[in-house]
Amino acid sequence: MAEQPCLAPAASPPRRGTAPHPGPTAGPAPPGPQTHPRDKWSKKMDFLLSVVGFAVDLGNVWRFPYICYQNGGGAFLIPYTLMAVFGGVPLFYMELALGQFHRTGAIPIWKHICPIFKGIGFAICIIGLYVSFYYNTIIAWALYYFYSSFSGTLPWASCDNPWNTPDCTNYFGKSNVTWTNFSRSPAEEFYTRKVLEIQKSGGLYDVGGIHWQLLLCLFLIFTIVYFSLWKGVKTSGKVWVDAAAQIFFSLGPGFGVLLALASYNHFHNNCYRDALVTSAVNCLTSFLSGFVIFTVLGYMAEMRDVEVEDVARDKGPSLLFITYPEAIANMVGSTFFAIIFFLMMITLGLDSTFGGLEAVITAVMDEYPQVLAGRRELFVLGLITVCFLGSLGTLTYGGAYVVKLLEEFGAGCSILAVVLLETIAVSWFYGIQRFSHDVKAMLGFTPGMFWKVCWVAVSPALLAFIVISSLLDQPPLTLFDYQYPEWSISVGYVIGASSFICIPFYMVYKLVWTPGSLKQRLAICIRPEKTTRDPQAEAVRMSPVL
Repeated sequence: MAEQPCLAPAASPPRRGTAPHPGPTAGPAPPGPQTHPRDKWSKKMDFLLSVVGFAVDLGNVWRFPYICYQNGGGAFLIPYTLMAVFGGVPLFYMELALGQFHRTGAIPIWKHICPIFKGIGFAICIIGLYVSFYYNTIIAWALYYFYSSFSGTLPWASCDNPWNTPDCTNYFGKSNVTWTNFSRSPAEEFYTRKVLEIQKSGGLYDVGGIHWQLLLCLFLIFTIVYFSLWKGVKTSGKVWVDAAAQIFFSLGPGFGVLLALASYNHFHNNCYRDALVTSAVNCLTSFLSGFVIFTVLGYMAEMRDVEVEDVARDKGPSLLFITYPEAIANMVGSTFFAIIFFLMMITLGLDSTFGGLEAVITAVMDEYPQVLAGRRELFVLGLITVCFLGSLGTLTYGGAYVVKLLEEFGAGCSILAVVLLETIAVSWFYGIQRFSHDVKAMLGFTPGMFWKVCWVAVSPALLAFIVISSLLDQPPLTLFDYQYPEWSISVGYVIGASSFICIPFYMVYKLVWTPGSLKQRLAICIRPEKTTRDPQAEAVRMSPVL
C-alpha cells in the first residue's frame, strides 16, 4: 500500500481510503458558487490508488472465479467483457465525473442534478451500512487466519486437531486415499469447525452465542478503520445476468464511493483516463484470480479423483477460506505464504471498507455541515460503533448464515436498482447535453457518442434487465448443505427494500413540502437548485492536473 500524506484542515490532501473533511463553518453555505476551498488530493497517485483500492477487493479473488467457472469458464469472458464495455465502465466514468464536477457527497449532490431523486443518496448510505455489517466480519475471518498462520505447521494442514472429525481426509502427500461425498478436507473443517464453529449452531433459528475470538478480531478491524478514517493511514440469460452483476459489483458504481473520492479531485483532473485505467486494473485482477483458482481447483479435483464442481461446492467466501488455504498448505514454505496471503486479504478488505464508509461519512457531513463541521471524529466514532453493533449477529456460531443473507440481499438487487435510477436521473432529467457540457468544462473535450449512447440507453437497459431477471429468478439459498427457511428469504427482501424505499419516500416528501401547484412542484423538483461553482472561475484558479 502506498504511503499517503497527512491531512490538514484547509488545503492539504486526503489520504488513501480517507477523504478530507471540511473545517468549521459559521453556518449553512450560502447559495451560489462555493466561497471556501474544498480539500483536494495533492498527488494524482493518491486518488488513483484509493479508487483502485476500493474497486479491487475480496470479490475479485473469490466471486469472479466462481461465477466464471459456473458459467462456462473461458466462454464467460465474452459476456463479461461486453458488460464491462457497455455497462460498468461508462457508469464508472459517469460517477467519477459527477463527483469531480459537483464536489460533494452522495446525498447533497442531487440538489445540483435532480432534487426529487435525493433519496438515492440516503439509500446509498443505508446500503453502505448493510455491507459494513458483514464485509468487516469477512476481514475478521482473514485476520483470524493470519494469526493462526504463525505456527510451524499450519493448523489446517492435517486431521490431527481437536476440532477434526472422522470424516476429515487428508490426501496431500499420500496415495490410495478414497474421497467420498462425506469426506472433508482439513482446510474445510478448520474453517467450519474451528473458525466459524458452525457445528454449535442449528441454523438461523438457533445461531448460538458469540465467538469471542472473532469478536476480538472484529474489534481490532474496526479500531484500524476508525483511526484510518479519522486520522488517515500512512500504510495501508442467466449467464448475461451473472456477467453484468459481477462487473457492476466489482467496479462499484452506485455505492457513493466514486462520488466521494472524486469530489476531492482538482477540477481539471482527467477522470476519463482514471476510469479507463482503474477499470482495466480491476478486470485484469479478476482474470489473474481466475487463472489461479482454476489451476488450484483442477489440481485438487485430480488429487481427490472427483469433478471440479464437487470441489467448489459452496459459492461465496468459502473459496477464500478453504480452497486457497488448502493449496497453500501443500506448498514449500507454506507458513510464509499463508502469512503473506492473508495479509493481502486483510489489506484488500480494508481498502474497500475505507472507501465504503468514507462514502457515508462524506455524504452525511456534506449534507449537514452546520451540525457536523468540526465534529468528524465524533461522527466517525458513532458510525463505527453502529457498524460494530450491527455486525454482532455475524459473530455468532451461526454467523456465516447471517453473512450469506446480508450478502445476498443487503447490497444485491437494491444497489442495481439504485444505479439504474441514478443513470436515469443524470441522463434523462439532468440531461445528457448538460452533463456533457460539465465534462467539457473539466476536461476540455466533450464525451464521444459511444459514452452518450451508453449513458442514455444501453446502460439503463442492461440494468433494468438485470434487476428484473434477479427478481424473477431467485434460486434457493443454501450454505454448507443448510437450506434457508422461507421466512429468512422474506426477511432478506425486507432488508433489500428498506434501503430502496428511501427513494419513493423522499419523492413524496419533496412533492408535498414544495409550494405551488402540482405542475409547479414537479418543475421545481426536477430542476437543479443551484450550481456548485462557476467553472470559468475554477479554470482561472487551477491549472490542469495531468
